[in-house]
Amino acid sequence: MFSTISKNKGFSFIEMIIAIFILIVGIIGVSSAVFKIVFYAPFIPSRLIAVYLAQEGIEIIRNIRDTNWLEEEDWDTGLTFCSVGCEADYKSGTAEEETPLRSYTGSYLNVDDNNFYSYSAGVSTKYKRQIYITKLEDDKAQVTVYINWEEKGKSFLFEAEEYLYNWY
Repeated sequence: MFSTISKNKGFSFIEMIIAIFILIVGIIGVSSAVFKIVFYAPFIPSRLIAVYLAQEGIEIIRNIRDTNWLEEEDWDTGLTFCSVGCEADYKSGTAEEETPLRSYTGSYLNVDDNNFYSYSAGVSTKYKRQIYITKLEDDKAQVTVYINWEEKGKSFLFEAEEYLYNWY
């Protein structure tokens, strides 16, 4: 019925080693996360622009499909040659040209004073947009848009994919 009460109130040597190990692992984890954030932070605005350019490429193809419906043509008219790659922007396809699509040449997109991206007037950017359209079925096509750019000696690629349907 006697209880033994330990008079030692400090840490043992093994408890100290475990505590130091946990502290070191935590510091290394936090410092590596901070290093990655500092390293990738300058690339975030470029990636955001690439995301929007890829989405715009998909919207251009969707717009062509919708225009085909309005003009009572086949939904995929003018889209089939993009299976080997093409370029597109919203400034093309005006009265002089029938379609905003052209064969892929590897041209850089330009940006004008209103931050509007196109292949015509403006200051050349570091972005290239390549669009592929693969017809999967009679009423279904896959649109894949690649945005390429280089920054600080490193190449980047963003890919967006969408499926278009002839639901009209």
